[in-house]
Amino acid sequence: RRGKKIFVLGPKYSPLEFLRRVPLGFSAPPDGLPPVPHMAYCALENLYLLMGRELEYLEEVPPGNVLGIGGLQDFVLKSATLCSLPSCPPFIPLNFEATPIVRVAVEPKHPSEMPQLVKGMKLLNQADPCVQILIQETGEHVLVTAGEVHLQRCLDDLKERFAKIHISVSEPIIPFRETITKPPKVDMVNEEIGKQQKVAVIHQMKEDQNKIPEGIQVDSVGLITITTPNKLATLSVRAMPLPEEVTQILEENSDLIRSMEQLTSSLNEGENTQVIHQKIQEKIWEFKGKLEQHLTGRRWRNIVDQIWSFGPRKCGPNILVNKSEDFQNSIWTGPAAKASKEASRYRDLGNSIVSGFQLATLSGPMCEEPLMGVCFILEKWDLSKFEEQGASDLAKEGQEENETCSGGNESQELQDGCSEAFEKRTSHKGESPLTDCYGPISGQLIATMKEACRYALQVKPQRLMAAMYTCEIMATSDVLGRVYAVLSKREGRVLQEEMKEGTDMFIIKAVLPVAESFGFADEIRKRTSGLASPQLVFSHWEIIPSDPFWVPTTEEEYLHFGEKADSENQARKYMNAVRKRKGLYVEEKIVEHAEKQRTLSKNK
Repeated sequence: RRGKKIFVLGPKYSPLEFLRRVPLGFSAPPDGLPPVPHMAYCALENLYLLMGRELEYLEEVPPGNVLGIGGLQDFVLKSATLCSLPSCPPFIPLNFEATPIVRVAVEPKHPSEMPQLVKGMKLLNQADPCVQILIQETGEHVLVTAGEVHLQRCLDDLKERFAKIHISVSEPIIPFRETITKPPKVDMVNEEIGKQQKVAVIHQMKEDQNKIPEGIQVDSVGLITITTPNKLATLSVRAMPLPEEVTQILEENSDLIRSMEQLTSSLNEGENTQVIHQKIQEKIWEFKGKLEQHLTGRRWRNIVDQIWSFGPRKCGPNILVNKSEDFQNSIWTGPAAKASKEASRYRDLGNSIVSGFQLATLSGPMCEEPLMGVCFILEKWDLSKFEEQGASDLAKEGQEENETCSGGNESQELQDGCSEAFEKRTSHKGESPLTDCYGPISGQLIATMKEACRYALQVKPQRLMAAMYTCEIMATSDVLGRVYAVLSKREGRVLQEEMKEGTDMFIIKAVLPVAESFGFADEIRKRTSGLASPQLVFSHWEIIPSDPFWVPTTEEEYLHFGEKADSENQARKYMNAVRKRKGLYVEEKIVEHAEKQRTLSKNK
């Protein structure tokens, strides 16, 4: 009935939490209740009968009818449960298979209409269960949708129904990931590497493009040794590709990894979280067991026990492994290593190393996109020079104090007090050490670790990873050829094709890069006169096999690709497009075909 007061329960509402917050329990009068998370108490303002395009006002609705309720926009986000008692457990939220993947930046044509746009996007977010609304660090309002058709629907709704203003929409922002692979066994013309005759390379080699600066040592296995700007600390880092199964496990367990990180940080702060610990412990051991099962062999020995952090944002599909002798720390043990004072000093600086790793995994060297499936191993972490310098500076400062304390050798207590003061000073110095012209050591370690990770990536074969859709197409046998033509033009790959029994319809399953999917549905309908209709759902990330930095180096490659090798390189095309969008440097020729002369008669 109109005017009836009801409880609006969010999907995360818990009746137990209600009992914990309300002493009188469920029998408490509903008007003066203390605030309970995910619960609101409000009146039903308007009831409607949905009659096609029209809405009919109603005073009351009997059971078994579909109705519209007005006035809940301030209480419901995506979905909620309405009931007359707070003891009711809420319905779980709707789960959609489609993952939002296509992003566009939205802004009003007239800047003065920004408030309407913000309000309209808020309403769109409430109305559509599958859309995501973000405000990026740059201040852009970003709309994340499940696909091209969904994006078009959302933009139309925003213009005509929710914001009612003219908006400008950017080109779709297509996500990529960066990774590394094992060195290839064959070259671009399928000759075994190492057996062909090398010829003089006319244009720059890959090594020249990614020149490693002076002062950074690289060994044969790709171990990068780099020193902080003040030359007091040295890091040795190398990168290895993770097996696909491990990357998948890390993606599936990102929530568990996030809760592990929260647990570790709360234990470091000294809070007692034993209850949560017991709950999550079994899941953690199961997760660890899965990792150990897949990371086998000589190269991965004891790696799982030495995992220090995950990244980016402490829950991503990349791993930082600590093999340093001086400081053993692992995500599994938490803060158990509080034994020595030396360890506590290392832990303070260890946070800087982890921060550097997080920054490196958030934006890779190719086109500032997040990394995926990379394991960084910190082989060595040398702080001996830093400690020596710290000790020599402290010796000078503490000399006067020592003289005054142990001048007359009066009593044991006095000497104890003096050594305590000296220890305090050293510990204080360890936390905020010698500030030189390069700034504090923690900041230098962050920058050095980030650089080390980037160079460790650049000495390995780098690859881009593209987001892929699985594409289901229903088509009649007459138009199969045209469907395949559209798929192959857009870098698609057919996985299976089967005939639906009793009909002349074929069901084709294929994978298609998200980057190539814009206009795909329209094109396939046009080419087949509407006889084939595709269904696109985000599936997985896949490595693009071509090397974005490849140049021909052998005689066979020259014969096949020509001296310029200017045939289309898919990975380089994607990489340059992203770099252009982000305003990064793009290496491309301004004049493409300088040898072709254009005469005046041609220009007429």
